[in-house]
Amino acid sequence: MEKGKMPFKRYRQYPNVFLPDREWPDKTITKAPIWCSIDLRDGNQALSIPMNVEEKIIMFELLVAIGFKEIEIGFPSASDVEYQFIRRLIKEQRIPDDVTIQVLTQAREHLIRKTFDSVRDTNKAIIHLYNSTSKVQREVVFKKNKEEIKAIAVEGTKLIKSLRGASKNSSIRFEYTPESFPATELDYALEICSAVIDAWAPSPEEKIIINLPTTVEMSTPNVYADRIELFCRHIKKRESVIISVHTHNDRGTGVASAELAVMAGAERVEGALFGNGERSGNMDIVTMALNLFSQGVNPELDFSDINKIAEVYKKCTRMDIHSRHPYAGELVYTAFSGSHQDAINKGMKAQKKKESDIWDVPYLPIDPKDVGRTYDAIIRINSQSGKGGVAYVMENDWGFKIPNEMQPEFARLIQGRTESVSNELSSNEIKNCFEQEYIKRQGRFQLKSCAIHSENKNSKETIVCALIQDEQTEISIRAKGNGPVDAFVCGVKEHFNILFDVAYYAEHSLSQGADAEAVAYIGINTENSKILFGVGIDVNISIASIKAVLNAINRM
Repeated sequence: MEKGKMPFKRYRQYPNVFLPDREWPDKTITKAPIWCSIDLRDGNQALSIPMNVEEKIIMFELLVAIGFKEIEIGFPSASDVEYQFIRRLIKEQRIPDDVTIQVLTQAREHLIRKTFDSVRDTNKAIIHLYNSTSKVQREVVFKKNKEEIKAIAVEGTKLIKSLRGASKNSSIRFEYTPESFPATELDYALEICSAVIDAWAPSPEEKIIINLPTTVEMSTPNVYADRIELFCRHIKKRESVIISVHTHNDRGTGVASAELAVMAGAERVEGALFGNGERSGNMDIVTMALNLFSQGVNPELDFSDINKIAEVYKKCTRMDIHSRHPYAGELVYTAFSGSHQDAINKGMKAQKKKESDIWDVPYLPIDPKDVGRTYDAIIRINSQSGKGGVAYVMENDWGFKIPNEMQPEFARLIQGRTESVSNELSSNEIKNCFEQEYIKRQGRFQLKSCAIHSENKNSKETIVCALIQDEQTEISIRAKGNGPVDAFVCGVKEHFNILFDVAYYAEHSLSQGADAEAVAYIGINTENSKILFGVGIDVNISIASIKAVLNAINRM
């Protein structure tokens, strides 16, 4: 191969399905499908260190708590650990009455018999039978023709039906999967599934599950949806069949394939938490369920404590969850971009004022609190951040409602700090920067004491008497004005010959209660027309304002 050239001609275009009257593009998903978790089987077999029995029990209990009513718990004929885990669940009566366990088997007699034996005495179970049906599997792996492959599926179905009859357990249900469905000719997939349906003889009251997987994802999701719709149109006894899908993520579109398949007629979806599974993984059932949730559809699964679910998952599987993983990643509710932060800041404020509870905040498809996340990390500050993000952190974490006029100045200060350290700043570090720059500013002047009173009851003038330390000298000033700030400014100008004017003023309470502190923001015009801000805090708002003036002067 020539360096730098990808050998794309080695690969073939997946064939389209001729379906000019397709209906699925006009459909919407208005209710959750039947969910089946495959974490304990398909997910587990993909782990470098498969779960032991104790870990399997913890995972099973998590899946039950989330709300799964169908759970594929293992391949009992594959190993003794799988078999013993299933027997323990049954013997210890760990399976709730409303939960159906599912077990997987290949279409081979001794494996089917052991699989059936593993679920004896259970109240509800699904025996899941599969065999490979694609052309390449038939010719290369099994060296059998279509009739021989179909016979394997039919004979396996008949054996399971016979064993169910002998057990007199009518609660045992049946699922069939033509494995490698995407690489199987669609007419042959219909033929073999129809033969299985004839062998099982389902009814509308006792339906068969036909599971159509993307064992290896080979096409764009729309082509898979076409295949599902066409299959649903032509499969026999449709009213007695539950169409299930089991999508993998080889092309990165496992969730999209499952969603479009449901639009195309599938009623049931198999998947794994956080997409665990072979190669690129199975369809991520967390993502698909919360996609429904974000559209106002009840997902019928409870992900309201996503952190707890992630913690158990990581402990049992020894797998990490990517920080950008949809809905569950550490950073998925976090914005670093300045424009995003500004929009989120304004959106969160608008959300609080709305009469409707309908969620509508820019860049946040769902409220993080609905999945148990906090607002603490919605906005994080680095060199890409802007004034809106910095203002959000200061207000949300520390209660400082920085005025719009002041925000650009403080944002530039924070940006300079992040660039100097080449890292993001924590909320505490941002607050410390704010305090050191605007509240505890070290400069020429320090306020030692201050008293405020009126000259007499009828006077509108306010008198301020203040003791100010000017470097090594303490100077007393006494001045009159149309309020405490005006009086103090007049006194400072007169005694120290400093040219400035108050250009901006804002205040608010910093806390609640009788001894609540107030914060004042003062912007002053300097000789070069640049506005500099200072901030003051005190239980007395007038004193807080005077402190703010002095802090602004110290920044000149």
